[in-house]
Amino acid sequence: MTAQFPFINLPFLERDLEVAEQDDGTVLMRSRVPLGPVEAHLPAVLKRRALERPERPWLNQRCQQTGDWRTLTYGEAARQADAATQWLLTQRLDGRSVMVLSGNTLEHAVVELAAMQARMPYVPVTPAYSLLSTDHAKLKAMVALIKPAVIFVQSASQFQAALRAVASCDAWVIYVDEPVNDFDATAWSAVVTTPVSLAVQRSIDTITHDTVAKYLFTSGSTGEPKAVPVTQRMICVSMAMHAKTVGYDPIAPESVLLEWLPWSHVAGGTAIFNSIVNDGGTMYIDDGRPVPGEFAKTLRNLDEVSPTRFSSVPAGYAMLADALEADETLGQRFFRRLRRLTSSGAKLPDSLYERLQTQAVRHLGHRIPFVASYGSTETCAATTVVHWPTGQAGLVGLPQPGVELKLVPLDEERYEIRARGASVMEGYFRQPELTRLAFDDEGYYRLGDAVTFVDRTRPEEGLAFAGRVAEEFKLQSGIFVRVGTLRVEVVSSAAPLLRDVVVVGADLPYVALLAWPNPDACQERFGMRDAHALSSHAPLHDALRESLLRHNERHTGSSMRIRRVMVLNEPPSSDAGEITDKGYINQRAVLARRASAVAALYADNPGANVVTIEA
Repeated sequence: MTAQFPFINLPFLERDLEVAEQDDGTVLMRSRVPLGPVEAHLPAVLKRRALERPERPWLNQRCQQTGDWRTLTYGEAARQADAATQWLLTQRLDGRSVMVLSGNTLEHAVVELAAMQARMPYVPVTPAYSLLSTDHAKLKAMVALIKPAVIFVQSASQFQAALRAVASCDAWVIYVDEPVNDFDATAWSAVVTTPVSLAVQRSIDTITHDTVAKYLFTSGSTGEPKAVPVTQRMICVSMAMHAKTVGYDPIAPESVLLEWLPWSHVAGGTAIFNSIVNDGGTMYIDDGRPVPGEFAKTLRNLDEVSPTRFSSVPAGYAMLADALEADETLGQRFFRRLRRLTSSGAKLPDSLYERLQTQAVRHLGHRIPFVASYGSTETCAATTVVHWPTGQAGLVGLPQPGVELKLVPLDEERYEIRARGASVMEGYFRQPELTRLAFDDEGYYRLGDAVTFVDRTRPEEGLAFAGRVAEEFKLQSGIFVRVGTLRVEVVSSAAPLLRDVVVVGADLPYVALLAWPNPDACQERFGMRDAHALSSHAPLHDALRESLLRHNERHTGSSMRIRRVMVLNEPPSSDAGEITDKGYINQRAVLARRASAVAALYADNPGANVVTIEA
């Protein structure tokens, strides 16, 4: 255990909390710490960094052909953004939007800032809607809603099917690489060599806090994607909130990040992207992802990049822990300058948290704080944050300065969390009925999640995530199953043998699991990693049965007891939406796609890949 080792000392935001409980049990909570200065807009921050440190690398990305790092400095980024802004202004597109279909690249970053400078909302779309879809239905719906004036892609050839699918929108197309002969499009090289006039600065001077900076589409994990208008005020307020979490430290190394989180989502594209500009730091764009077969690229990058902070989802941290435990040199490089970690997407299991801290202690002699934050697309990723060192995983923290929380009781322990503040959207784009449903009668946005107090008598100890209300279900008996809580408990109980699970049992007699084994742990323990062999491997079944019997002994209620586990031999499919761009499991998509597996799990005579825990 690592609890006896101190955390690295960081200048965290103080905990100064105001809490009021109403007669109906609703709790109102806010930080007494003032937010402080808020920037005018994001382009102004880039301009300042370009003047202060023009040669400082802002972004680095591997060249696919050579494997070397391509670098974009702050000075060159500002120059290219001005040229691209001039090109946009010259087309006289009257404030319509710029849609980006491709993933994180140096050029994509410049397009974002140029669109903002031209006062044309930037609209990043997850590449899956262009590259994995056959009918492009979701992309067409997004284009019909937004009506973009410009569509940007990195490769015209790679995205040509998607571009042809939405060609009727009559948007200008800009591409960087691989032109298509019979498709009318403008080369990026022509855009960034446009001579700049005074019109660019005049346009920048007209930006206000009310200017729409971008439209972000929600992930769709809880329903159809919706467009969230994000204003410059929301961006700058959330940027100020995140900067307040850890204050300036003169002895800390300058910010260096290795990041894979997609810019089409709020965590990667708002919280992380904006913070690195605000810090004047350097981001290496990670071409890996926390999924089997892709994480090796992240490990290759960590051989060359020692980050000052690092973020991932639990699945990514599980693979990182496996690698750190197997590679001493990797651990030395990874922890050399590391100051903090962030986990998003789902609660980090306690066992995984302990494995990571064990490696931190091994290489540094102290623990690394997990500075977890909680929010949504609608709140600009700014709602709560854990701004103190804690050994407890799964916290969402306390309200950030400038945020008002409203906690509505669900039962004796849990509260539905709602938020109000300058970082919260006013409403969905052109969807008034969805907007009405999203807010309560006092203007608080309903996040759809449940939280609990770590210690109700000491609210300053923070809030813990207690699952998505929408994922909860009832057994045939009418008993509610708290999916988020149970999932984390199970993964931790069976650690490190399971990579992830999906909880099953809606309108069924008992709770069961669909489970993916951890191939690295199984290789070490059983001498095999093949998924098909593991699905019916008796020693793995015995080990899971033993672990989950112990879990059941600790949890006597039917909502937490596991009766069966199906060991899956097919990994979660990102193509089918089972695993999101952010690397976490979409429970709804898995259950819909694997309905036959659920039926087999509850069959009278289950197959060889099903572990029976108790009669």
